[in-house]
Amino acid sequence: MNCIDKDTDSQEPLLQIYNDTRSIMDTIVTIKVVDTNSAHAREVIDNAFEKIYYVDSSMDYFDNTSELSRLNTNSQLLNASNDLTYVINKSIYYQHITRGAFDITVLPLLDLWKSKFAPGGTQQPPTEDELDATLRLVNASNITIEGNDIFLQKGMKITLGGIAKGYALDLAIDSLRKDGITSGFVDAGGNGYYIGYKPDGTSWRVGLQDPNMSQQVITVIEITDMAVATSGNYERYFSEEAKVSHIADPRTGYPSQNLISATVIAPLGIDSDALSTSVFVLGEQEGLEMIEELNGVECLLITNDKRIVKSSGFEKYEVASA
Repeated sequence: MNCIDKDTDSQEPLLQIYNDTRSIMDTIVTIKVVDTNSAHAREVIDNAFEKIYYVDSSMDYFDNTSELSRLNTNSQLLNASNDLTYVINKSIYYQHITRGAFDITVLPLLDLWKSKFAPGGTQQPPTEDELDATLRLVNASNITIEGNDIFLQKGMKITLGGIAKGYALDLAIDSLRKDGITSGFVDAGGNGYYIGYKPDGTSWRVGLQDPNMSQQVITVIEITDMAVATSGNYERYFSEEAKVSHIADPRTGYPSQNLISATVIAPLGIDSDALSTSVFVLGEQEGLEMIEELNGVECLLITNDKRIVKSSGFEKYEVASA
């Protein structure tokens, strides 16, 4: 763990920024906290990472021992954890308000596309018949939840790749707060949740990446007690050769190509994560309309023709000189 900054003017114990970075949830996670005690900082950072490990171990469908994997395998999971139940319930809510653009039962569709471009695959998109047959399995409204018992229709499978990372941020930040941290952040591969202020009293700053120039930013935002997430089609693909977007439109079966990226600022990590995925699929007009109807939520979109489109309240977060 590193100490990267300190306030030398205060007569109180020195406030310093302590940080640690680890590889979890298929990404790089950094936690930074403002504290006066290195031992305490190390302890609270470890506790926060434990929350992220917990979400990863329970909600990763690749892990055969995870709750989510057992749900997918058996089409039911009795006495599921409160956390998994909450995330799936929240996912169903987002499926509803996005009219199907966000749907955690999209996994069979993703698997179909991956199989086509895997070694030995056709290296061609799925046929219309294949897509139609698979789309019958995609509808989060068909998930049944009774208390903490979760039931799927036969053949349905869930991925929480568009929402679990955001929930992990929420649990990690909650852990930091319970451990007495009032300022810091958790960043997981571009999804971040920021609380309080830096030792010098300024807000945490986040640069939004230019998708065409990895070292450039298109704007800088200041974030306090909010979460921010970006979904885009310029980092991950089903295959490097095909360059097929990893985010599929659950309504059509085809990769979502309405935008280059969608960044969402929201009060919670779970919301910013799910909404950035949703807006990316919905596209400029529908995505912007949805964001404008949600309280405390703003977005910045990069369209396919490189235009930058912002929701009505986004500019209040931007640094004036950016």
